Amino acid sequence: MNEDWYEKVESHVRITQGDIIFDCPLISWKDGPVKFTKDDETQVLRTATEIFRADVIVMTQACDLENEKVRNVILCPHTSLSAYRKDWEAAMKAQNHMPTTKAWKGHCDDICDGFQFNLAMLDSGGPDQLKTENRVVDFSELFTLPREFLEGLIRLRKIPRLRLLAPYREHLSQAFARFFMRVGLPSSVKKNW
Repeated sequence: MNEDWYEKVESHVRITQGDIIFDCPLISWKDGPVKFTKDDETQVLRTATEIFRADVIVMTQACDLENEKVRNVILCPHTSLSAYRKDWEAAMKAQNHMPTTKAWKGHCDDICDGFQFNLAMLDSGGPDQLKTENRVVDFSELFTLPREFLEGLIRLRKIPRLRLLAPYREHLSQAFARFFMRVGLPSSVKKNW
């Protein structure tokens, strides 16, 4: 079995599930309340958006992209483990917790073992010129872009990208599904047996 997590893909190759796009332009909602006025609701919605850049991974199923069954591509943000650690340490300190090495290792283990449902860990590696450190994928914020825009952007940049290989791509997809299929019941089953 192949132990490499990634392959190099040239810019002319169509996107598929597991493609990693760095510094991708995205549209998001601004923080803060939406202020309704007598303006048209569509104008209010337009003013509530902002454009920014992030590293993303394609989550849309490969078969849907290959067979052109979707117009928009689902993307999840990811960050390097070193950048994620800085944010984690700041969050721990803000909660008056000490970000120890032991706590960090436990947190990373929890991500890898699937106990942090909104997060997944990608391994480090890749071809020499595209090597990456571990990446933390965050399922709690999704983005979409038109497939044609994303493929056009990749062709315009003319730089190769990383693609997550099977079975790691499917493993990530399974973690994504687990995040969305969680069901919290108001009460558990009465054990009358």
